[in-house]
Amino acid sequence: MNTLSNVKVAYAVFKKEISSFFGTLTGYIVISIFLISNSLFLWVFPGEYNVLDSGHANLDTLFFIAPWVFLFLVPAVTMRLFAEEKRTGTIELLYTRPLSNMQIILAKYIAGIALVVLSLIPTLIFFITVGILGNPPWNIDTGAFWGSFIGLFFLATAYVAIGVFSSTISDNQVIAFLTAMVIAFFFYIGFEAISNLSVWGVFSSAVENLGINAHYKSMSRGVIDTRDIIYFFAVSAIFLIFTKSVLSKNR
Repeated sequence: MNTLSNVKVAYAVFKKEISSFFGTLTGYIVISIFLISNSLFLWVFPGEYNVLDSGHANLDTLFFIAPWVFLFLVPAVTMRLFAEEKRTGTIELLYTRPLSNMQIILAKYIAGIALVVLSLIPTLIFFITVGILGNPPWNIDTGAFWGSFIGLFFLATAYVAIGVFSSTISDNQVIAFLTAMVIAFFFYIGFEAISNLSVWGVFSSAVENLGINAHYKSMSRGVIDTRDIIYFFAVSAIFLIFTKSVLSKNR
């Protein structure tokens, strides 16, 4: 009975985060910016990233641009999850719920993932459009598309975990946003940049594999490797554990 009650309370926290996000213009603006920015590169701005200019029926541009846009989108989604609770003092009310720290964290974490997925779903329109425009129609590598799409989802799970952690270290949403963006940027491209230093020698590939981009690129080839999935789960788990540690100290 207690387990069922906890699930209901956790769902209430999850539902509250979803409704709060869309309760203001911020939620709609964040998702709109994500979709519009990708649309501009795909269809409007001339050059190698433009689908019509490239002459190829694929969405490589989307999966190249989206991780960079996510560096702004995901922190914008997660920055208020705990920072707002701390600023308004409702974090104390949250502590009175019959939930453990990790249950509270997971409820907010899943809510963050759900919000990012909601922003991803409309991009399926790009897939349908490119498929129809192909010559012949639907001359598109569906395996690569779905592999990249799944990779983008797992990338988002890691970014959201980083964002949830960043939201606990300050009651200022701007600080939470910037912290999440910096950490996510480092995990996405930082290890790859460091691996290029000559000091690593034969260990350069191992250093590169510590970064998100190496595993995201692997999934983008259309092959879902369990090692890549384990990596994203590990990164998410590490930052959720960090989050639990911060909350435990505050509590």
